[in-house]
Amino acid sequence: MELWRKLANPWGQEVLIGISWDLMWAALVFGLGFVAVHFVWAYAKSNQSSGSDLVDLKPDSSKGWNLPVKILRHAMSERVFHWLMSVAMIVLLVTAFFPIVGLQFAWVEIHWIAGLVLSATILYHIIHATFWQNFWAMWIDKDDIESGKSELNNILSNNEKEAPKAGKYPVDHKLFHHAASVAGLLAIATGLLMMLRIDTWFGPADPDKFFTDAQWGVVYVFHGLGGVGLISLVITHIYFAVRPDKWWITKSMFFGWITRDDYLKHHDPERWVIKKKETPKQGTVASNESELTYGEGDSST
Repeated sequence: MELWRKLANPWGQEVLIGISWDLMWAALVFGLGFVAVHFVWAYAKSNQSSGSDLVDLKPDSSKGWNLPVKILRHAMSERVFHWLMSVAMIVLLVTAFFPIVGLQFAWVEIHWIAGLVLSATILYHIIHATFWQNFWAMWIDKDDIESGKSELNNILSNNEKEAPKAGKYPVDHKLFHHAASVAGLLAIATGLLMMLRIDTWFGPADPDKFFTDAQWGVVYVFHGLGGVGLISLVITHIYFAVRPDKWWITKSMFFGWITRDDYLKHHDPERWVIKKKETPKQGTVASNESELTYGEGDSST
């Protein structure tokens, strides 16, 4: 398997022109392979657990006496951001890789427009997370590390011991977020530079600006690495989103809320604190987003 593609320039110098398309297939195989292995493992584990004593995963109702039936997890602004970003990401992957496998169409303009949409949504998210949300909510802390160790130990040793419950975001969500951030920002930064080499609404192409042919080749390689990384990440993200045991999280990206039972079953109330002052009266169901409770210090995620 080759990693890079090279070509001789007019002066006979061999320069990089991008990643090898073998890496695209490798990313696709890795993503689908991970999904297949996890599906088989989860299925086998569920069958094995069905005849044994399971860990009690029922919610502790004693901790939720003053909580509403529904708890806000994602505000409307976050849901709109997520779906705009998702559409832009899918369009980028389709326009980038479908022509490589033989499906030819006028993809260049669609690709860079989708890239600008993705760039705008990511810029919005960075500003919003920095000034209006808890910026550190997605950073991995000591509790996340301990929880991750327990979950990994359960997987490797086939234990049924319950791992410590997560805060608002489990450690695997945080790891995915960081991986997607690196791959996405790498693709965005290099993609914006590559727009200088094509005619756009903002001006004609200026291929000799900033970099030499060899330096542009490095830009192409990093752009390709970000793209193939996103292939595997998108595949795994969609897989977990449609799994029945994760559907309670996926629904929150549509409707904004999770149930009180799911909150108590999967989250540690001491790590994801619900503001009492925003809690509706006991026994009521919040009828709109403004009546749903938020996590303390993270009121819009």
